Amino acid sequence: MVIVVGDRNLLPHRELFESLLPAESEVRWHQRFDERAIISDLPAADVYVGGRFTTAMAAAAPRLQLVHVAGAGTDNVAFAALGPRTKVANTFHHEDSIAEYVLSTSVMLRRGFLAHDRALRQGVWATSVYDDSLPQPLTMRDAHIGFVGFGHIGSKSWNLLRTLGCTASAVTGRGTVDAEEQGLSWAGDAADLGRLMTESDVVVVSAPLNAHTRGMIGRAEFEALGPDGVLINVGRGPLVQQQALYDALSTNTIRAAAIDVWYSYPGPDGRGVPGDLPFAELPNLLMTPHSSGVTHDTFVGRVRDIADNIRRLARGLTLARTVR
Repeated sequence: MVIVVGDRNLLPHRELFESLLPAESEVRWHQRFDERAIISDLPAADVYVGGRFTTAMAAAAPRLQLVHVAGAGTDNVAFAALGPRTKVANTFHHEDSIAEYVLSTSVMLRRGFLAHDRALRQGVWATSVYDDSLPQPLTMRDAHIGFVGFGHIGSKSWNLLRTLGCTASAVTGRGTVDAEEQGLSWAGDAADLGRLMTESDVVVVSAPLNAHTRGMIGRAEFEALGPDGVLINVGRGPLVQQQALYDALSTNTIRAAAIDVWYSYPGPDGRGVPGDLPFAELPNLLMTPHSSGVTHDTFVGRVRDIADNIRRLARGLTLARTVR
C-alpha cells in the first residue's frame, strides 16, 4: 500500500505513524504542500493524507481509495473530482486544545489583560488602582457564554468554562442540542442567533462553514453583543463578516475579540496578512495564526486515528469518521 502524506504537521510524528501502519506500507512524505511534487507521487497512491486535495490531484490518482484529512475540516477537498471508490475521512483531537484557547482568551479579554499589556509597554499602568476613570474588571463568574455551534469544540469549551461559574446557551443549525443534558440555560437554532448575541457576554463561534452559515455574524449581531461583549472565533473566518468585524472593533461596538481563523492564508513560507483590512492596527484584537488546536497532543491523536483507518482499509473493514 502506497501512502502519500502532504501535511507537514505529521512530520514530527513520522516514526510513530509509520510504526502503526500495515506491514509493507510505503510512505512518501512531502515537507510542504507542493501540488506538482505531490502529483508526481499520486499515480501509485492508495491513500493520500492531507487537508488539501485538488481536482488536478484527483485526476492523477487512479488507484486512490482514501483521502484522509489530518483534521476536521474537509472544505479544501475537491469532492466532485473524486472517483466513486475513493472515500474521504477526517479526524478531530483538536477540541481539548481549542477549549484551552477559548478559556484563556475569554479570561484575558474580559479582564482586560490585553489592553493592560499594551498600555504598560508604553509606561501606563492602566488599572483602577491608578486611574479612577477605569472600572474594576469582572471575573468570569456569572458571565453568560453564547455558543454558535456546539459540537466537539463547543462542548469541550463549555466543560472548562462552567467550572468558573458561567452560564451558557447555544445555537446550532439543527437546533437539536439538549440544553438540560448539557447544563445550558437554553438551546435553539439559527433563528435564535439574535437572542444569543443580546444575552451573551462572550460569544464563541465554532460552527461549520457552509452556504447557510457564511457571513452569519454581521453588523446587527455585533450591535446586539454590545460594548462589553467579547467575540472568539475558532470556526472559520468567513462565518463572521470581515468588514463588520473590523468596524465593530475599531468603533468599540464590542469590547474585544480573539480571532484564530481568517479571511486569507499564506503560502508555504508562512508570510502574509490575514485579511483585506488593517486588523493588526486594532488594539482590542488578539490575533493568532490558526494555532488554537495546534499542539503535540492534537497531532499524536490524529496520527493514531489516521493509521487506524489505513489498517482498516487494508483489512477491508468499515472506516471510521467517513464524510463521503
